[in-house]
Amino acid sequence: MGGAGYDLDEVPEKGELMDRPVVVGVDGSPPSLVAAEHAAWAAALRSRPLHLVHGYLHPLGYGVPVNPYDVGMPEPSGEARKMLDQTAADLRGRWPDLAVEVRQVAGGPGATLVEESRRAELVVVGSRGMGGFAGLLLGSVSAQVAGQAHCPVLVVRPADRRVPATGPVVVGVDGSELSELAVGHAAEEAARRRVPLVLAHVAAPDGGPPGPEEAAGAGAEVDRLLAGAAETVRRRHPGLTVTARLLRADEPAPALVEAGADAALLVVGSRGRGGLAGLLLGSVSQAVVQHAGCPVLVAHPHGHVG
Repeated sequence: MGGAGYDLDEVPEKGELMDRPVVVGVDGSPPSLVAAEHAAWAAALRSRPLHLVHGYLHPLGYGVPVNPYDVGMPEPSGEARKMLDQTAADLRGRWPDLAVEVRQVAGGPGATLVEESRRAELVVVGSRGMGGFAGLLLGSVSAQVAGQAHCPVLVVRPADRRVPATGPVVVGVDGSELSELAVGHAAEEAARRRVPLVLAHVAAPDGGPPGPEEAAGAGAEVDRLLAGAAETVRRRHPGLTVTARLLRADEPAPALVEAGADAALLVVGSRGRGGLAGLLLGSVSQAVVQHAGCPVLVAHPHGHVG
């Protein structure tokens, strides 16, 4: 795999690894409860179980026992358990066939979700907001999980975005292997949601270097890249509406954010240099996660070690 030869086989087929749950971090804050709603919807679309996970810190805030000789783990919070049970009940009321499990884990929320991602199909996090129990800033948690997870991560943006979301699924395409993975996940999402898929590639504005002949050659390569990606997606999802968009901009992240302004979901690769523009997708995905006006799926491969 590599270059413009798109291979979507890394995206698990329906029926593979069906025991992997959708995991969401819940701390009682409004953004985390909206994230739980998105996670429940994602789990229902995938026919997967849903795990509501609350990572709690020691009362001192850093997992340090009050007594330095007491090395035991802190006890879970009854108030947090009540919050988790209520959230689970609310979600089961909306998705009666959904299997929901709740769990408290002694650890920081970001590290807890990264560890949970080793066995997850998808991890969902809110984008910001103070945690109702631990006082955590979900913005920092979402950044940690999006950067280090071992499976795809859905960051719910804006923090109050409800489901179902409307609009197409937009994915950034640059020819790298992780971009290919992102296209695969984006196609799966568009097919599940029954919405169109938009393949977006960002190139330098017209009129800049290189010269006309080099620009024409680069343009033909971009055309082949987008056509190849679209053909592969249509072959795997024959009923899916697929369009390609060439975005002219100096920087890829703002262009992708703008392209996703009316989208249901924006999908980006997790890292890796783009085959055409030499983009460091890590920095692009970070910028998109911070500034997008719609939910963002960061397409980590399963088993990725951040």
